[in-house]
Amino acid sequence: MDLVSLSSNLLLVSFIAYLIATLFFGGAVKGAKSEQAYKNSRWGSFGITITIIGFLSHLGYFITRWIASGHAPVSNMFEFVTAFGMMIVGAFILLFYLYRTPSLGLFALPIAVVIIGYASMFPTEITPLIPALKSYWLTVHVITVVIGEAILAISAVAGLVLLLKTTDLTKRSKQRFWLESVIFTIILAVGFILSSSGFSISGYEAEFTFVNKDEQVEKITYNYPPLFGMNEYESLTDGVMKPWGEMPAIVNAKTLTTFVWSLLTGTVLYLLLRLLLRRPIATLFQPFARKANTQLMDEIGYRAVLIGFPVFTLGALVFAMIWAHEAWSRFWGWDPKEVWALITWLFYAAFLHLRLSRGWEGEKSAWLAVIGFIIIMFNLIAVNLIIAGLHSYA
Repeated sequence: MDLVSLSSNLLLVSFIAYLIATLFFGGAVKGAKSEQAYKNSRWGSFGITITIIGFLSHLGYFITRWIASGHAPVSNMFEFVTAFGMMIVGAFILLFYLYRTPSLGLFALPIAVVIIGYASMFPTEITPLIPALKSYWLTVHVITVVIGEAILAISAVAGLVLLLKTTDLTKRSKQRFWLESVIFTIILAVGFILSSSGFSISGYEAEFTFVNKDEQVEKITYNYPPLFGMNEYESLTDGVMKPWGEMPAIVNAKTLTTFVWSLLTGTVLYLLLRLLLRRPIATLFQPFARKANTQLMDEIGYRAVLIGFPVFTLGALVFAMIWAHEAWSRFWGWDPKEVWALITWLFYAAFLHLRLSRGWEGEKSAWLAVIGFIIIMFNLIAVNLIIAGLHSYA
């Protein structure tokens, strides 16, 4: 077996291990009759053991792919997103041993599973690096960003658990509406996986030509029925639906098409679940958060930001500027990705300011942590895939 195949198999093993571990953490939460039993549950011990096995397998994927490609596996969307999922699990393992709270694993691992599933929708082939990516500083920059964002993601997980426990879902309120909106956003990610898998299994492809910004004709292949066309597009595939219209150069029409199909699929899935349950979907998850200690979740969320923010600062600003100067001979250029990295940094700086100077604790802090993670995911998905820029090679 070559290293690439071994790497893929190790990633699959980690994916399955995280799913199984989630079930054990669910058993720990539902089966415990007291807080002490909840913390020292045998189900929880099995869960963290399986999680560690999955993490080691995930780490094995990362190392073997690095050896096979000859460079750090963080140079495209598949590699970056799988590394992000791995670091989320690693951050959870560390915090689990500090606080012994299975509820964190019950929500953190499914998010990691969805992220890995999302990564699997991108091309997995190892390709040569373009000149701008052949830099030691790129590796340092991206890996540091991944670690920082993963730790910040754990703050959002803790915040979500706190909000599920404290929100009264039996009454209409703004808090219930926004919490349900967060669940809806998660279901949209599942919608992307389902829609992408469905069209992939069906073997759907549609080829078009378009004129790029350099006035050269290029080919592009859609794996979804095209809703939006590139600049001066022409179809090369008979019988395909005609795009609704052309997109300006700043927008990637192919990825915008993917996004809209995912949005439609996720929305339909959400509505079907609502019709089936006849109640907010958040109520399905609330029982698993009831045994969590509210004060402990608040502390975990705050400390995760205290640790993750400086790591993110190093990766997304300091190391990124060094790499940008090496690649493009300037430290800052207001590229869309750079702008959103700055927005993310400013948001978490405001989080710490409000927490320390205004006393925003509990639910307010939890909402900030959840919103911060949404900003991170918007940067990862929309900014990377839809808005064209110097980082579009990702």
